[in-house]
Amino acid sequence: MNIYRADIHIHTVLSPCGDLEMSPRNIVAEALVKGLDIIGITDHNTTRHCKIVSQLAEKEGIYVLLGAEVTTKEEVHCLVFFENTDTLNILQEFLDENLPDIKNNPLFFGDQVQIDEEENIVYTEERLLTNAINVSIGELEIFVRNHDGLFIPAHIDRMKNSIYSQLGFLPAGLKADALEISRRSTPKIFSAAHPEINAFPLVTNSDSHVPEHIGTAFSNFFLDSPCFSEIKMAFKGDNNRRVITR
Repeated sequence: MNIYRADIHIHTVLSPCGDLEMSPRNIVAEALVKGLDIIGITDHNTTRHCKIVSQLAEKEGIYVLLGAEVTTKEEVHCLVFFENTDTLNILQEFLDENLPDIKNNPLFFGDQVQIDEEENIVYTEERLLTNAINVSIGELEIFVRNHDGLFIPAHIDRMKNSIYSQLGFLPAGLKADALEISRRSTPKIFSAAHPEINAFPLVTNSDSHVPEHIGTAFSNFFLDSPCFSEIKMAFKGDNNRRVITR
């Protein structure tokens, strides 16, 4: 069993809140500097930078979880990940169908551009990606489950866009693969006030929007190898796979 350092909540320049320096190439370079073995690309309501980051990271021996940070109808942020590009395309179609047709104002919210390996702009998203999609958290969970993905409510300790801030409680029967604690807290601190979260695996991530934040929070995954199936096993605690937070 090997230990892999993972930061699975990272935004690229495609997110309107992402810094212009958050190019796929720069993200991979910073992940190398920080000693990360696994990263997750989680732009707001879009997956369009996952493939290029994965291609660049693979050359450096870094495994990339492919997904997005989805904003539900209740304005709860959830990290969702899919195993391969086929299922990732299904997620992108789902997001395109359910994102409201409200235009982005780049001067106010920031640019939303997709770039290639040479950092040329290849696509501009016209709709504002930070809007809530027309899907509830329960509906999103079912969609992810039906496509064998990973479903992780994000930064549950935050006072905005979290399960606790938006709903006031952790829904009974929630089938989350894990819960995320932000880099502003720790699982130990937050679970003291909310012991119910200990029924789930917990992860900590950086939620990086600028390069220097990448890897400032991370979890250690105990796996045979860094891949989607092993990460799923770690969240379930199967065959000695596990995830440990600080």
